[in-house]
Amino acid sequence: MIIQLRQLFDIIGESVDIDYSIDKDELRDIKAYTFASPIAVKGKIINRAGVVKLTYDCRAEFELECDRCLAKFVREYCYSFEHILVRSTESDEDMYVVCKDNVLDMNELAVSDLLLQLPTKILCKDDCKGLCFSCGHDLNQGECDCVKEK
Repeated sequence: MIIQLRQLFDIIGESVDIDYSIDKDELRDIKAYTFASPIAVKGKIINRAGVVKLTYDCRAEFELECDRCLAKFVREYCYSFEHILVRSTESDEDMYVVCKDNVLDMNELAVSDLLLQLPTKILCKDDCKGLCFSCGHDLNQGECDCVKEK
């Protein structure tokens, strides 16, 4: 979703509500994750005292594989984000989202924010026991028959 921001930057008190979904077809180029649902994006952009602030929530379901036991599962993640939008900046810091030509690519920002927020270690459950190092048995389903070293 491309959002034109000229009016938001120019008029104090102006606001725009955001409520849409990013279809799974638009997400197929992301190779590291498989989306089980569209990404739901809901929020608001508002100009308060000349500062344009974006606040929004992202919700998506992912088809995942546990890093310990390799089980496949689906999990929903919901995150909230805030950004200050600017036309340009002389700072190298990432504290602002620069909207060149008064345009914000909301899909690009939402997908980037969401993927950066996901955990680095994906587990099917917090107490996942993983696989036996010897035989590969899923230890979440019970002990294996391997001889235990003492």
